Amino acid sequence: MNVSEAIRTKRAVRQFLPEPLPDAVVRAILDAGRRAQSSKNSQPWQFVAVRDRATLAALSELGEWAGHLAGAALGVAILTPDPLAKFQTMFDAGQAAAYMQLAAWELGVGSCLASIYQPEAARALLGFPPEWHLRICISFGYPHPDALAPRPPRPGGRKPLQDVVHFDRWGGR
Repeated sequence: MNVSEAIRTKRAVRQFLPEPLPDAVVRAILDAGRRAQSSKNSQPWQFVAVRDRATLAALSELGEWAGHLAGAALGVAILTPDPLAKFQTMFDAGQAAAYMQLAAWELGVGSCLASIYQPEAARALLGFPPEWHLRICISFGYPHPDALAPRPPRPGGRKPLQDVVHFDRWGGR
């Protein structure tokens, strides 16, 4: 699968098969995140890779729409320095997340982002130090067939390119 195909076909997967991911697959996903570009090559992240089912279930309770973490084979918590201290921090974390998700998709592994709305509860659960912060986790696993079933197009679908791109200045078509 080439990058264009991965971008075009990638979809959020929230239902997973119960089978674990092989260690080589987990390492490939994490290594893709490690290799993501970042502002001034600061690499402002640490990853907590979670495979323990009880911990995944507990993480799934820390975000309003994070329930998919409970059924994942792997959850990756992306830790960053204080995201309010430097605006690039969450952009850089997003780059790492995107790299991991695209690498996973190429390996036949689905994923979905989960916002963590109870960061101190997450800190207590995962034991990370106070200088690190958690806002985003990603669930990973082999997609359940229902998660890959064809879906009817959403109303409006994807906006056409000409509706979101402006050349040289606002309104430039």
